[in-house]
Amino acid sequence: MTVDPALQRVFDAHFPGIALPADIAAAVARRRLAAGRSLFVQGQRTTAFYAVAAGEIETRFTGVDGTVSVIENVGPPRLFGLAAFAARRPSEYEALARGASEVLVFGPEAYARLMDEVPGFARALLAEFARRYDGTLRLLQAARHQSAAERFGLALAQLARERGRPAAPGWLEVAATQAELARLAHLSRQTVNELLQAGRADGRLRLSRGRWWQRTAGDG
Repeated sequence: MTVDPALQRVFDAHFPGIALPADIAAAVARRRLAAGRSLFVQGQRTTAFYAVAAGEIETRFTGVDGTVSVIENVGPPRLFGLAAFAARRPSEYEALARGASEVLVFGPEAYARLMDEVPGFARALLAEFARRYDGTLRLLQAARHQSAAERFGLALAQLARERGRPAAPGWLEVAATQAELARLAHLSRQTVNELLQAGRADGRLRLSRGRWWQRTAGDG
């Protein structure tokens, strides 16, 4: 019995060094979603947490005035829905497929076995929560106290941690849009575009539609 390659990528990205037994991996289901189909809605108590195997999931919340705000467009191999599932609380946001997508479903059985039977998984999951909490605090601090360039740098770093994939030697590929980067950094799209162009001009960034490449630490 072999582990689903998409599931293995999730573990490599979020829980490096943790061995995933094939019998537990078999308890993680796959679910296909058509474009525009909701996986769960705001206010719903979820019965699993998820990872994107293919496609893209949009997370968004609706304000009391009916205004819809996109939080993030989640691509492979990103996890989402962790907090609501672990805390057994209603979700603060809706998750729906931007196009034809597939998600990995970590239900109660898989979660319990991972926590109870896989050495190091609980600590790794706690570390994942801590990274996300720290990233949220840094962005909150940046939004209140730091310059546009500092907020931009923090948002770049967070997206690189969450979505970065090694590309050419010395470069990391990050799949994200300028709009996502602007929301994360609490900046206008015009300001983000200017900062991206400045990064390209000084050789730190390479740009393309819906993604960019940035030099890794220590590479000149």
